[in-house]
Amino acid sequence: MKRLVVIAAALASLAGIALAQTAEKYPSKQVKIIVPYAPGGATDIVARILADQMGKSFGQSFYVENKPGAFGIVALEELARSPADGYTLMIGNVSTNAITPIIYASKLKIDYLKDVVPVTDTVDIPAFLVATTKNFDVKTLPELIAYAKKNPGQLRYGTVGPGSYPHYDMAYFAKRAGDLDMTAIPNKAGATGVINDMLAGSTQVAFLNVASSAPQVKAGNFRVLAVVNHARLPDYPDLPIMQELGFPGVGTIAWQGLFAPGGTPKDVLQAVFNAAVAAMKTPEASEAFKKQTFNIVPSASPDDAKVWLSHEMDSWRKITSEVKIETE
Repeated sequence: MKRLVVIAAALASLAGIALAQTAEKYPSKQVKIIVPYAPGGATDIVARILADQMGKSFGQSFYVENKPGAFGIVALEELARSPADGYTLMIGNVSTNAITPIIYASKLKIDYLKDVVPVTDTVDIPAFLVATTKNFDVKTLPELIAYAKKNPGQLRYGTVGPGSYPHYDMAYFAKRAGDLDMTAIPNKAGATGVINDMLAGSTQVAFLNVASSAPQVKAGNFRVLAVVNHARLPDYPDLPIMQELGFPGVGTIAWQGLFAPGGTPKDVLQAVFNAAVAAMKTPEASEAFKKQTFNIVPSASPDDAKVWLSHEMDSWRKITSEVKIETE
């Protein structure tokens, strides 16, 4: 019996040494980064900037695999079922990795809190609350509220789908502004679809990230009513943030996080974390994110990332309990 114990201990020691060596050499083979959307959106952009810079920095192939569908469930389940070795990762956002696990918990075939682990926050994305200028004269947030009160049910706002964070953002704003009666107009084509609806005038207002909506603002097609960010944007110093207008906590600064399969050893998580943070700090990545108006906000450590995600999910449990939205 003693001999068996000694052998088991020796094997465990060897496994620990091998794991440490694997972590130290990370990455020693190509790495897949899953994106829960089709190419072209903010999450895909973040994944490709990271993949490109991590590949250049570490001399290994980091490639993006787009797995859209079912509010992020397809991607989440693939990640959770992948080997917990640091070579399959996921860039997820507030919708797929905070809201979906709450409002679609019954549809998930995994235990999200056990089977998926955050590695680090990466960036967050400021947004505008914009109004179309096509046959719509609202110029300020108080004017928007007044219009909604005067015309119940007639103010149409754009969303990228039922249960998405822009949908919750506007519904939460409506509740905080006095239970405004507003009508959601979903567009499954994403932000591009919402923008097209606003250009046509079929949708009047929406929360849209700064990068996607700025061209229309500059062209005079959209008017910014408020900014969703931690502070006023340097490029738009005259535009007030939601907090200044009396609506703190309304609107989502849409974070993008890096995730790994649950059960990934701490040494491996730390190696992935170190690689990702180093990539984000390179001049090339910093410039690429800046061009997109993305704030670089890495976590302090993988443990800090767990605290961050827990806080985010607590916030969304509160919002989703206060604002009831019929989801698909």
